[in-house]
Amino acid sequence: MNILILHGSSDLYGASKILLLTVEVYKKQGHTPIVVLSEKGLLSEALAELGIEVIYIRLGILRRKYKSINGIFNRLFRLRKAYHNIKGLVKERKIQLIYSNTTAVLVGGFVAKKMGIQHIWHVHEIIEKPFWLYQCMGRLVNHYSDKVIVVSSSVKESWLRFISPKKLHLIFNGIDYTPYLKQSDKLRTELAISPETMVIGMIGRVHYWKGQDYFLQIAAKLSHQFSKLRFVMIGDAFPGYEYIYSELAVFKKAEKLEKIVSDLGYRTDIAELIQGFDILVLPSQLPDPFPTVILEAMAAGKPVAATSQGGALEMVDENITGLLIPLNDPQQASLIIGELIEDSKKREEMGTAGRLKALSEYSFEAFENKMIKVLE
Repeated sequence: MNILILHGSSDLYGASKILLLTVEVYKKQGHTPIVVLSEKGLLSEALAELGIEVIYIRLGILRRKYKSINGIFNRLFRLRKAYHNIKGLVKERKIQLIYSNTTAVLVGGFVAKKMGIQHIWHVHEIIEKPFWLYQCMGRLVNHYSDKVIVVSSSVKESWLRFISPKKLHLIFNGIDYTPYLKQSDKLRTELAISPETMVIGMIGRVHYWKGQDYFLQIAAKLSHQFSKLRFVMIGDAFPGYEYIYSELAVFKKAEKLEKIVSDLGYRTDIAELIQGFDILVLPSQLPDPFPTVILEAMAAGKPVAATSQGGALEMVDENITGLLIPLNDPQQASLIIGELIEDSKKREEMGTAGRLKALSEYSFEAFENKMIKVLE
């Protein structure tokens, strides 16, 4: 079967990593996936290595930066143009199924409905506000899809109000854990971190809702309680959100954190770097649907401290594989994490339990089998 796969970005963060795995699964089954991206990037390079054809079409991806009147007209123009381009591609390549990855990609549903072909929508998001957007997106997904894949129970519950339960298929993300099972001292060597210094890290795109500022607030509190700590931030900014770096720099200077906080930007060697962490913190300020970084940390045998919302509630077993911390309360969050800093045995036990959970409940094999079943 010829499958047209549409995706909104060319990075290699959560949803893009899952798309890469999805393409591998479909190719392995003998299908012919063709991927459409708006631009070149790390994802397109990874797809090329797999021998997957990539076509570049500006898809009119929804972004918050287009919320102005001019932005809305810009998106409508791009969507109209993308609609005609995708229709032509469907005819030319005899596409039998369109697969849209994330709700930011609208055009696939419109084309599939018009041309009478199957459409699968892979939903990675939880949209809470504004309500009109939540309502509009829910109805669009419901009307313009045949099957809807959701990545967690939290995501499923959030969309049940507008999407038919008959269409919803819960498939937890699964990744290849092999690289995360290997020991590495790369991070500590690179940053010259002594063995007795504890490393607390976060991984995620720099964005207002990802919580880099909250991470630094927690770091400031912890630095007053403990002397030998190092904080590591990994990830680059969403286009248009580079200004956040300046805000973070001002805070680090005011709190005298510059010497104990390292910002490594975007890295492709996450599996090695995460081995240098003692604790992973997920400080998201909005519900993170199913943060893949938690799976990566658990597979690496690292305890997780995550804000108590979204997919983290399913992934983190409180006091077993990690801890849940409050939103917007750095003092309380630092006290919770502080207890883990002081208890090496607890950290080791949580790391072991987390690895077992990742390998058993969120295996790549389970993901693969369910993704294949959705096509049947």
